[in-house]
Amino acid sequence: MGEFPILSVLTFLPLLGVLFLILIRGSEELSARNAKYTALFVSICNAVLAGVLLCNFDAGTADFQFVEEHVWFPAFGLTYKLGVDGISLFFVVLSAWLTPVCVLASWTSIKKNVKDYMIAFLVLETLMIGTFLALDLFLFYIFFEAVLIPMFIIIGVWGGQRRVYSAFKFFLYTLLGSVLMLVAMLFIFFKAGSSDIPTLFEHVFNSDIQKWLWLAFFASFAVKMPMFPVHTWLPDAHVEAPTAGSVILAGVLLKMGGYGFLRFSVPMFPDATQYFMPLIFALSVVAIIYTSLIALVQKDMKKLIAYSSVAHMGYVTLGIFALNLQGVQGAIFQMISHGVVSAALFLCVGVVYDRLHTRDIERYGGLVKNMPHYAVVFMIFMLASVGLPGTSGFVGEFLVLIGTYQVSTWVALFAATGLIVGAPYMLWLYRKTVFGPQDNKDASALKDISWRERVILIPMAAIVIFLGVFPNVILEKTEASAAHLITQYEGKLNAYN
Repeated sequence: MGEFPILSVLTFLPLLGVLFLILIRGSEELSARNAKYTALFVSICNAVLAGVLLCNFDAGTADFQFVEEHVWFPAFGLTYKLGVDGISLFFVVLSAWLTPVCVLASWTSIKKNVKDYMIAFLVLETLMIGTFLALDLFLFYIFFEAVLIPMFIIIGVWGGQRRVYSAFKFFLYTLLGSVLMLVAMLFIFFKAGSSDIPTLFEHVFNSDIQKWLWLAFFASFAVKMPMFPVHTWLPDAHVEAPTAGSVILAGVLLKMGGYGFLRFSVPMFPDATQYFMPLIFALSVVAIIYTSLIALVQKDMKKLIAYSSVAHMGYVTLGIFALNLQGVQGAIFQMISHGVVSAALFLCVGVVYDRLHTRDIERYGGLVKNMPHYAVVFMIFMLASVGLPGTSGFVGEFLVLIGTYQVSTWVALFAATGLIVGAPYMLWLYRKTVFGPQDNKDASALKDISWRERVILIPMAAIVIFLGVFPNVILEKTEASAAHLITQYEGKLNAYN
């Protein structure tokens, strides 16, 4: 790639689009149309750039690649430093690829303040990509926290009837944990004398100090995932958010917690990680089984999928804290797969919601008769969510269970029962909406997916099947970094003992 600063361009290109959008003038109708096309063009350019990054990434090394470093605040020793490794690579790609999907999904459904809406999404894209690329502690914190602002605005302005309540709940839950993390970061900076993340990997903290630091980071990452019992903001946020807001929330924002565990908790605080491993296992198993049972009784489509997300994130935390190659790789794969599948499921809900303006499962039925193409793509995503072999959903969960089994047979057994409990609610949702009698005349009059919806959903369905059949596309590029993380963890652990 030479000297081309691909990571900085990838991060800040959407802000260039924002600048252009701010300058757009004219009537509301003209302004809205130009805003949509500009946001789509910029986000597609960024998605192509993410594809270039993916193609040029060297899978054979665990080192950070394409590193960019500039002195930021010399007085404090803070640097602007970006880099990508096997752990962060696919999260960057996912963020860049889902943004044009969100723009297209909002094409007809968002009718007021369209320009402001597109600005919020492009700013959000910059912050998401920055979060996964930052190699400075405080730079990471700025990106990580700033994500809250555009998401808060998207839910609070363009959401449903209870949007203000949901937006504030989302904001307060996530902010509270983050304050503790900031205090921990300041302590680390003054103790280690550096905010450079690769340098901090080498620093050894006292065992007791580690536990407090680990808990401070945990407070932030657990809410972001979200883990049981701090998950209650998620169903509310999803229900009130516009379709594209739910897509980006489920697709990318939930992954920031898992990424944080992999980037900070495990390599920096290995002793504390081992100490709290039983706690994580217990919370993960409860999340998998409990939220699956809660999902069974939901009447709202979005709420059901939101609770299923909490259950799926339970597998992610199991895999991360199993701390073996299968577990960590399974967790990363599960996050990427869930990012595509859950985003697609929310898009499927958005398709029928835009037509009938209700998410009540009982109001639908027999959609296979008048929406056959919709029924097929919805089926693919539903089966992936259940974890059917041949779909991406199976690979991640299977690897996590293998990794967990090596640590604890009982935990793996309980987690496996979660798969059995998790299948009925998705199958029930599909049966109620797609099959059965068409009692509602307005449901029987719905038109099948449009060309725009096909452009969005068919490639996502293809990705789900492709990753299910060829999982090595992801696993090969994550293996070196995952293996290095475990080696790093075990090496520091042995040094303590």
